[in-house]
Amino acid sequence: MGVTIKDIARIANVSHTTVSRALNNSPFINEDTKTKIMDIAKQLNYVPNYNAKSLVLDRSYNIGLFFSTLSEVTSSRFFYDTIRGVNSVMKENYNLVVGGIDDYKSFISINKKRFDGIILMSQSSSDNSFIYDVLKKNIPLVVLNRDIDDSSVVNILSGDKKGAYNAVTFLIRMGHKDIAIIEGKKEFKATNERKDGFLNAMIDNKLQINSEYMVEGDYTFESGYNAMKKLLKLTKIPTAVFCSNDEMAVGAIKAAAEAKLSIPKDISIIGFDDSQLGAFITPALTTVKRPINEVSRIGAEKLFSIIEDSSKKGEKIYIDTVLIKRESVAELI
Repeated sequence: MGVTIKDIARIANVSHTTVSRALNNSPFINEDTKTKIMDIAKQLNYVPNYNAKSLVLDRSYNIGLFFSTLSEVTSSRFFYDTIRGVNSVMKENYNLVVGGIDDYKSFISINKKRFDGIILMSQSSSDNSFIYDVLKKNIPLVVLNRDIDDSSVVNILSGDKKGAYNAVTFLIRMGHKDIAIIEGKKEFKATNERKDGFLNAMIDNKLQINSEYMVEGDYTFESGYNAMKKLLKLTKIPTAVFCSNDEMAVGAIKAAAEAKLSIPKDISIIGFDDSQLGAFITPALTTVKRPINEVSRIGAEKLFSIIEDSSKKGEKIYIDTVLIKRESVAELI
């Protein structure tokens, strides 16, 4: 049997309650006593029993990080940046449990005994049933990435609409007028946000919107490739293409290259997300950087504040995107 709180209390000549409070950094214990107890705990290689602690405090010390899906259109970079952001503020006595909503046939196992709080990286309105199940069970919740119409929810978002608007405005300032869009997966809110940004930039700059220049994709390399092939079959091909993510932009570049077109001389391409691949292809991809790491970090900070103070109210926080200018957009003279 390992060292217990009672062992430390006996050596320090204090009550086990004092030891417990000191180890939990309670402000009610003076610093000298706290330092003494911490030193003894370190010398004895004391390891906290979180199972016992969780029973006493009615906590699981688990934080759930859920994605809409882990099997479809969740890129490795997106996944990594999300976990990195959350993990950067995880407290050492907490465990991070990662999962995909689509892996659950029911949400019976999602409860307060298993999770002290949940962060949802939401990509689709199909997540709503999960969101409201969590809220009904009074589990602290923060939703990332997708705008939720519920004032009680803490919602952290990147400014996708503004990011797309800035990207298309950049193309227009570079002299492009015939601009196409390869859209993302239909049911994803980000798809509509980026499409709206595209449309608003065209309208605000009094440019004609050609319905033939609006082609559907699904955020995969293959869909970007196929969408670009459709655009290249048109009588008048666009001079620039805004792709709703970098993977589709890479697929579009491949299709253009196969058609013996030079990028950006013959056609300019711009992406969205700033995936790792974009900086290393030729030409390097101009794109919109979404600060997923920061969105996730702030989301985790907000969740811990809710766990500590359940009276915290819902709020909506937008984190700005950044246009990354590289080599895939040409200036028309």
